[in-house]
Amino acid sequence: MRATTIEEPARQVPLYGEYEVVVLGGGPAGIVAAASAARAGRKTLLIERYGFLGGMGTAAGVTNFCGLHGNVFGQAHRLVQGMASDLLARIDHLNGLNTPHLILGKVFAQAYDTAAYKIAADELLVSHKVHILFHALGAGVVMGDDRRIDALMVETKAGRQAVRSEIFIDCSGDGDLAVWAGAPFDIGDEHGHPMYPSMMLRLNGIDPAKAGDAWRTIPQLMEQATAAGTHKFPRKSAIVRPQKSGIEWRVNFTQIAREDGHAINGVEPDDLTRGEIEGRKQALAAFEFLRTVPGFEKSYIVDLPPQLGIRETRRIKGGYQLSGEDVLGCASFEDSIGVNGWPIEAHVPGDVVFTFPPIPESRGYNELPYRMLVPEGVDNLLVAGRCASMTHEGQSAARVSGACFVMGEAAGSAAALALSGNRIPREIPVEILQETLKQQGAFIGRDQPVPEGL
Repeated sequence: MRATTIEEPARQVPLYGEYEVVVLGGGPAGIVAAASAARAGRKTLLIERYGFLGGMGTAAGVTNFCGLHGNVFGQAHRLVQGMASDLLARIDHLNGLNTPHLILGKVFAQAYDTAAYKIAADELLVSHKVHILFHALGAGVVMGDDRRIDALMVETKAGRQAVRSEIFIDCSGDGDLAVWAGAPFDIGDEHGHPMYPSMMLRLNGIDPAKAGDAWRTIPQLMEQATAAGTHKFPRKSAIVRPQKSGIEWRVNFTQIAREDGHAINGVEPDDLTRGEIEGRKQALAAFEFLRTVPGFEKSYIVDLPPQLGIRETRRIKGGYQLSGEDVLGCASFEDSIGVNGWPIEAHVPGDVVFTFPPIPESRGYNELPYRMLVPEGVDNLLVAGRCASMTHEGQSAARVSGACFVMGEAAGSAAALALSGNRIPREIPVEILQETLKQQGAFIGRDQPVPEGL
């Protein structure tokens, strides 16, 4: 019988360094988690697989912050503040931030330039003296005992290295660190199917005056092309919106599936490989269609991002799983660490379906409990971002960048509080964490007014 495994010889792994807080993943949650822990005076290391920060926002070319805003009793408000405001101000200083734009007539999103985001994120972390390790891929953990991580293993161009820390924060998006440490997790819906990924692209060479508000007319043009049989689209709802410069637009027409029609699994290497190829194929088809749209005749693809845009893989089980009912019911929690104003955004076969809380009757946002950051079974670990403790429906809302900023700032602040009190993260007094976040301008408690304006 042919062997299916290879035994790797034991070896001594060099120790890269020892820290108080180590954050795996440099997306929105990881950026502010590391900056928050370092701001509190903790020796902090952020580990990122690419050579830049931003997560899906840069690596997958999303170029759009969702969830910073909410529809509060029919009025638009910027809900997410704190460390996120510092980051956005830095992007704006680089002339890389768009004016917020309305989505479906109900909630605002905000586009940005990816280069400005990368530079601003670097500046933010350097200003707080965060140690950064780029081009390092998490590869496993060494446990000190059944409930405590001793070291995170990373693969770099120098080979395998180990990083020790008192507290770890998993902002990998896929829950990699937590799973290696033995934390329980879910994937996808009740059948194990995650949300569909997308391949973004950016076009340049658009005639802004001729294109006008093309995003309003493109859906009808898609219907006409489908009826005529000239083009076939993987999904109905398309995103085609201008960037800071009107000659550049971001585009998402894509929906990446397996041959059986279900979404590819972003933690399966073969799925990811096929998905990247299929994603670029779909992006090219979208571009060919857009060249028929007024204003886009001379456009060209200026960027296909480094990777496919993954919306959902593993979701780590914590002390509470945020649900779709929590989102639509605008739930409150005694251990709230911030809010999410984005609706349920379900990527179903062939379409994207948004479900909002009642507008204008409701306050339009749900609170996020600290318990969703605290995984079961591991004492010196927090989880923030799209892999935090949520149901499939809850994650379809709170996976966006606004909620990730909220979770990241809470996780970094909680890690610092745990270290100062010689506690494990799940045992910190949440009221002290809430007061800390409030002082940092990050927490919207029930005794705080909603910030005015956008």
